[in-house]
Amino acid sequence: MSSSQQDQTLISKHIMRILDEWGLSGKDTINILALPIKTRTRHLERFREGEPLPNSQVVLERIEHIAGIADALRTSYPRNAHMGIIWMRTPHKRFQKQTPLQVLAERGLSGLRAVRAELDCVFAWDESRPN
Repeated sequence: MSSSQQDQTLISKHIMRILDEWGLSGKDTINILALPIKTRTRHLERFREGEPLPNSQVVLERIEHIAGIADALRTSYPRNAHMGIIWMRTPHKRFQKQTPLQVLAERGLSGLRAVRAELDCVFAWDESRPN
């Protein structure tokens, strides 16, 4: 297995572990990652075991945001990782009393960007700057 394949395997496992820790349903995981419509929830086990997630720009962008959210949660709650999970499951005023997980599931890419911007001021700053 090449180094690139090993990296893709590790990334797939890591992203699936994050989404599982957040307690997302299989359907929500498929939607958030923008996996092909034909993807069944039972297929997610393959990604958990290391099959690389699809190498499309859409999926890669979502992976980047999921990793960014997870990293920001670790920074926000460095002594208690469970607090990050609680934050993801707690309704927030900025999200119209929805949980961040609901925002991710219902709004897809824009939800990923909104949740990441709420947690990561550097990302929010970059997003707010004109192109």
